Parts: sequence; C-alpha cells; structure tokens
Amino acid sequence: MVEKDSKEITVKRQCELLDINRTSIYYTPVPISPEEIEIKHKIDEIYTRWPTYGYRRITAMLKRYGYEINRKRVRRYMSRSELK
Repeated sequence: MVEKDSKEITVKRQCELLDINRTSIYYTPVPISPEEIEIKHKIDEIYTRWPTYGYRRITAMLKRYGYEINRKRVRRYMSRSELK
C-alpha cells in the first residue's frame, strides 16, 4: 500500500518499488448508476427469454420498453456480461 503522506519516501519512489503506475493510486472508481443496473437486468431478462437474440434485437426490444439506449451500449453490456 502506498502511503501518500510519508515523509521518508516519496510517492514516486514507492510506486517504483512496488512496480505500479503512479496514476493508478489516485484513481477512484465510479459507482454503477441505478439506471445501468436496471438496463443490465432487462438485457439479462430478454436474453434469458430469447437466447438467440443478438445485441441489435435486444436494443430494439429495449427501445420498445421505453429505454433511450443505442446498440453500442447494449453490445458493451452484453460482452461484459459474457452474453454472446
């Protein structure tokens, strides 16, 4: 673990010793939005019911349900979920 307030050794040197990128210690992950969780659940629901549907058909189904979403986002969510 890198100690940012250390007086003895700099952050740069600590990162060198640990062989990690210095920018990675300042990164704070962005929390997943409730909208994203809802869309992912809906994609999973559609895919479970129709496993032959690809990202284009699932995008069309989501649009019918009233979601404002494009095919690239659906494809990204499906690939992260390892669907098709």
